[in-house]
Amino acid sequence: MASIKKRDNGKWRARYRDEDGKEHARHFDRKTDAQTWIDQQTASIVRGDWADPKAGRETLRAYATRWEALQVASEGTRRITDNALRVHILPTLGDRKIASIRRSDVQAFVKALEAKEIRPATDDLPARTLGAGSIRNIYEVLQRVLDAAVEDRVIATSPCRRIALPKDHDDEVEIPTVEEVEKVRAALDERWRVIPVVLAGSGLRIGELLGLRVEDVDFLRKTIRVQRQRLQSNQVAPLKSKASRRTVPIGQVVVDALAAYLKDYNAATAPFGATAAEVADGEAPDPARPLFVDELGDPLTYQRWKKLLAPAAVSAGVDLTSHSFRHFAASALISGGASVKQVQAFLGHASAVITLRTYSHLWPGDEDRTRNVLDAALDPFSARADSVRTEAASSE
Repeated sequence: MASIKKRDNGKWRARYRDEDGKEHARHFDRKTDAQTWIDQQTASIVRGDWADPKAGRETLRAYATRWEALQVASEGTRRITDNALRVHILPTLGDRKIASIRRSDVQAFVKALEAKEIRPATDDLPARTLGAGSIRNIYEVLQRVLDAAVEDRVIATSPCRRIALPKDHDDEVEIPTVEEVEKVRAALDERWRVIPVVLAGSGLRIGELLGLRVEDVDFLRKTIRVQRQRLQSNQVAPLKSKASRRTVPIGQVVVDALAAYLKDYNAATAPFGATAAEVADGEAPDPARPLFVDELGDPLTYQRWKKLLAPAAVSAGVDLTSHSFRHFAASALISGGASVKQVQAFLGHASAVITLRTYSHLWPGDEDRTRNVLDAALDPFSARADSVRTEAASSE
């Protein structure tokens, strides 16, 4: 219901009720302006895009904080959402009234993210900026918040429309060399030098490695069973996908490194597969015990490992993260002739599309295959040519 009434002071009072029965009113100098406003609000209600003008005065920070508390998601998704809001979105847009945020503000925010440094430059390493994938994740959190604001009738439309995002399909992952892996390994304290070897030799994600138990390593069959992950919160949780649950083959280098680590730092003095009595007598580690433990025997946490790796990489003058060792393992497999499906299974990718999107540039291209096939087909001619040259040389 809507109405327009002239007040004693000569103003025209226009009022209407929204879908919830709440009354809204404004005063105008002219009746025609009051009628126009009433018509606009009524049309918005009919179209379904009406928003409470008072609700739009709330800051993005206040609304986003309420929205985040109501989300139902996995630990990993909650962490990504919290990081995007706390570190990037709210420091820039948090104090703005939510209705005042325009499309150009969102585009400017995305543009600024491209230049945002997450690690300053040093004498040895260049500055590190946010990657295209990280920027896209941050933007998608902002988009979800503003879409929710539309659903709640806080704003009529979302400003997250036709936003140009940085492209990441042409980005190639940087593969560390074996020399760089060794430099970083050598820069770590002796206790932790096993971890780069295991990561580079198994392709495990850092959360998967930290979630390993002693019983997950089969020294006889030279395999590691990946069955759980340790989150940044230090909680042990299920793996991110069904494909992540796998048995990974490992080489003798990794086997020897793990055996030495267990002997020196995880109280292992008996062969793997010790009996319960041997465990009780302290002759072997409990099979259910975390594989990687700190000096106090507590599980090695993500935060502790991050604080160990970062200075070691800087000291070694090598720009890498925990995921770089995973890229190294994938590259080694591909250079050795592994197929896409083999690499997918080894890394625990949910589909071959993910594997190809990340590592397609490492497989030989069509031109390389063509050259190899033709060289193989023409090999007899090459041998005949060598024979002719040898005969000619001997007759001189």
